[in-house]
Amino acid sequence: MSTATGRRLGVSPYDSVFLPILAALIAVAWASLAAWTASPYGRYLDHDWTQAGFAARLCAALPGGDIVAPALIYVLGWLLMTTAMMLPTAMPLLRVFGRLVGARADAGRLIALAVGGYLFVWLGFGVAAHLLGLVILALARRWVWLTFNGWAIGATLLLTAGLFQFSRLKYLCLDACGAPLGFVAARWRGRRPALESFRLGADHGLFCVGCCWALMLLLFAVGTGSIGWMMALGGAMAVEKNAPWGRRLARPLGVALLAGAAAIAVFNLAA
Repeated sequence: MSTATGRRLGVSPYDSVFLPILAALIAVAWASLAAWTASPYGRYLDHDWTQAGFAARLCAALPGGDIVAPALIYVLGWLLMTTAMMLPTAMPLLRVFGRLVGARADAGRLIALAVGGYLFVWLGFGVAAHLLGLVILALARRWVWLTFNGWAIGATLLLTAGLFQFSRLKYLCLDACGAPLGFVAARWRGRRPALESFRLGADHGLFCVGCCWALMLLLFAVGTGSIGWMMALGGAMAVEKNAPWGRRLARPLGVALLAGAAAIAVFNLAA
C-alpha cells in the first residue's frame, strides 16, 4: 500500500511502516532473551558473570576485564529486557507521536530518537539497580545473618513493591503515562525536532520508571533470567499503564505483593 493510499484509507505511515518495525524489534528482543536463557550462557543474565566460562575468559583477556566485560554483558542483557518488557508499554505514546510526525521525511529518525530516549532512561535505572545489587551483596558478605538468610532480601523487595503500589507517586506517574496525546502535545513543538524527540522519549521513560521501578526491581528477587517472570511483570505493567481499568489493578497487585512478603517471612522465621 502506498503512503498516499494509506492516508486516504485513514492509515498513517506510522501504522503501515513504523509500527511493524517496532513490533519486529520487540519480537527480536523476546526471541533473543529466550535463546539466551536457554543457552549455556543464561546465567550471565543474573549477577554472577565472572566465575566460569566465556565471560570469565573475557575478564581475564581484557584490560580491566573484571569490570568491563561484566558491564558490557549486563548492559546488553538489560537493554534486551527493557526492549522486550517496557517498550510495548510505550506503544500508545509512540503511536500518537508517529502519527504526528509520520508525514515528515525524517519521521523514522525522530521515532528512533524517541525510542532511544526512552530506553536510555531505563538503561540508567538498570545501572542504578545493578549498583544497588552490588551494595547488597557486599553487605551480605559482611553481615553473617544476611548471608544465611537471603530470603530477607526477596521479602524486602516484595514489601517495597507492595507498599509503592499505594503511593501517590505511583498514581501521578500512571496518570501521565495513561494520557499519551496530552503528553506529546505538551512536549512537541517541532522547533528542534531531534532534541524534542529524544526528550519526549526520555521524559516518558522517567514517568514510566516512576510508576514501574518497584515492579522491575522484583526481577532481582525472582531472577532476571526468567522469561516467565519477565512476561508476567511486563504484562502487569502494560495493563497498569495503558488499559482503561489499569489503575484498578494497582492496589490488588499491591495486596498480593504484601501477602507474598509476609508469607516468605513467616515461612522462613518459623522454620
